[in-house]
Amino acid sequence: MLKKIGADIINTFREFSYASGFFLSIIKESFFFGRQKHVGSRVLIMQILFTGFEALNVISLLGAALGVVIIVQGLSILPQFGQGDLIYTILVAVITKELGPLLTAFIIIARSGTAISTELGNMVVSHEIEAYISVGIDPVSYLAVPRFLGVTISIVLLNLYFNVSGLIGSYFISQFIRQVTFVEYFRSLLAVLKPGIIFISFFKSLVFGVIISFAATYNGFKVQGATTEIPQVVIKSVGQGFTLCIIANAIITALGYLWF
Repeated sequence: MLKKIGADIINTFREFSYASGFFLSIIKESFFFGRQKHVGSRVLIMQILFTGFEALNVISLLGAALGVVIIVQGLSILPQFGQGDLIYTILVAVITKELGPLLTAFIIIARSGTAISTELGNMVVSHEIEAYISVGIDPVSYLAVPRFLGVTISIVLLNLYFNVSGLIGSYFISQFIRQVTFVEYFRSLLAVLKPGIIFISFFKSLVFGVIISFAATYNGFKVQGATTEIPQVVIKSVGQGFTLCIIANAIITALGYLWF
């Protein structure tokens, strides 16, 4: 029993050390990515197109749907307590500060996180990684960094787009419930949209992008050589992404309430 516990502790420490080294390697290579003239820039562009541009439809739908739900429920309940103006505070708090970054992260995990882990896992199985190393190409610099940067950049931009979709969609629905002019509506929103809230939303999306891209690339490279391992690392990547994003969201939200 003690031997098993000791072995588990050693394996956990070894896994943590390897993950930390891989993360530091990605961060280091990311700083020098722009200086290196290789086709990794094409991988970066393709990753942004896949993660960001191709997800615009689902982000638009989800953002608008969330705004509609908040407006319908808020305008039907809050006026009963004489707090109708609180709808703007709730819109900003729920869409911009909380659910916007988190739901965007969940979509990216489901789409891009699984795709990256599967792609890298297949490259390991087909010995493409070994081929890159044999000709002097660093797999971290060429394969991991463009995906790391592409996902992080995309999720920041998608979070902004999610906010715009949710707030604008809620405006049009509000016209069927209570007539409000466009200027009045967005003046009221801007009154509660403080710089601290915008910073928290941006910082959350940045952290989530780092978490998702790291988990996807790290687990993709962990495939040893069997195709049966690929579904396992994909599931592990998704689980880690969801768990770490939720934990990071709770920590940032708590710190945000203390600082802002």
